[in-house]
Amino acid sequence: MSETRTATPQTPTPERPFGWDRGTSAARMAEPGEAGRAVLAELAAALPADRVLTDADTARPYVHDEAEWAEYGAPLAVVRPRSTAEVAAIVRAAARHRVPVVPRGAGTGLSGGANAVDGGLVLSLERMRDIVEIDAGERLAVVQPGVVNDDLRAAAAKEGLWYPPDPASAPWSTIGGNVATNAGGLCCVKYGVTRDYVLALEIVTAAGEIVRVGRRTAKGVAGYDLAGLLVGSEGTLGVITEITVRLRPARTAPPRTVVGFFDTLADCGAAVAAVTAAGLQPAIFELVDRHCLKAVNDWKHMGLPEDAAALLLAQTDLPEPAATAEADGILAAFEANGARDALVSTDPVEADALFAARRLAYPAFEQRGDAQLTEDVCLPRNRLAEMLERIEEISARHDTFIGTVAHAGDGNLHPLIMVPPGDPEAKARAQRAFDEIVDAAIDLGGTVTGEHGVGLLKRAGMRRELDPGSLAMQEAIKKALDPDGILNPGKVL
Repeated sequence: MSETRTATPQTPTPERPFGWDRGTSAARMAEPGEAGRAVLAELAAALPADRVLTDADTARPYVHDEAEWAEYGAPLAVVRPRSTAEVAAIVRAAARHRVPVVPRGAGTGLSGGANAVDGGLVLSLERMRDIVEIDAGERLAVVQPGVVNDDLRAAAAKEGLWYPPDPASAPWSTIGGNVATNAGGLCCVKYGVTRDYVLALEIVTAAGEIVRVGRRTAKGVAGYDLAGLLVGSEGTLGVITEITVRLRPARTAPPRTVVGFFDTLADCGAAVAAVTAAGLQPAIFELVDRHCLKAVNDWKHMGLPEDAAALLLAQTDLPEPAATAEADGILAAFEANGARDALVSTDPVEADALFAARRLAYPAFEQRGDAQLTEDVCLPRNRLAEMLERIEEISARHDTFIGTVAHAGDGNLHPLIMVPPGDPEAKARAQRAFDEIVDAAIDLGGTVTGEHGVGLLKRAGMRRELDPGSLAMQEAIKKALDPDGILNPGKVL
């Protein structure tokens, strides 16, 4: 069992690697009314002075996440607690005066879920970054919400263990934020998303009470799955102050990477379906379209073929001889569905370069200087090709540039909608394209968000997607757990 340790702080800066930084605009704080003055007075009495920020320039980096065009308000203050007890004191003060509380991690979200509301408190958990425990025997870790994903993965690796969820923002995003949005990543096609690894949570309720839900055991069905309910709730049902996650043994087999370039998106989608139909389960299965390949080439001069419609990347992590059999099966599926330049690589340097092209897609587009609105829809895998073609059609019809990367193995597409700054007509066209992509995903039996969360940007789409009875149940849960509606109001529902 390991001792408590503190993760290295890696709070994103205004030069963030994901999304469009809108923090350069003039910052503003809410003028406190009677309730606001009372809350600020209580916080000043209960907390050390460095916990509360009311200066607009200092608070500016905390008022929104990375979701382009998602509105955000003027907060009363930004509060940065260092313990669960301080979080509870903050929420109790807010509850007494019915002041909104917006929990926040590193701010790398892409749906507006962490955006400030007028007259509310932004509750930043970035300073709660202790890795409380790693229990190698039980294969679990206990962490505070401000621990950065990559820091947990590195600490687990020292114990011969592995934490699989790996969102693209893993070097910056926090475990608390990952839990709040049920984040996924490249490995989720085989190993699952954040919810699959959360065993227990410590939370502060809307009344300011400290509650523990879940378990440390491998199995347990005592009562409702409240930990599962809270994962993905985006801070609307409670403030997460500690997380217990399961770990896996570290992978030891050298990976084999299969790459294929396709001339049409239809062939690309057919190859994905063929791999799935063959019962093959690569550890990573990604798609990068021609627009993203060109953006990466323009930036990093990687020499990737730009005349292909898309690149498929798959990686197996099985031990031999199963690894060779799986890689050969994936290659056969690629070639049978029109791939050219398909090959299997065992060279880790070559494999890293190929996956770098996938990971570099977001920042490569940022080099263009355009605003970037990132979509997040998930389709049944047999509808992937049709959805890719619809995105191309929507892009052409609205005269809007859209590049697409995808977790192809689970049908999760990330169309990247690019808009020149200062062009209101282009922005309006892009917003219509965004909405039509959401509608197309629903029409094809998909969901409006696979891993980024609902936040602000997907509320209307979620209401189109879900059954009225399901929405009513969710509203009832929100009312029961947050009767005054102070936790992250206006988000999700």
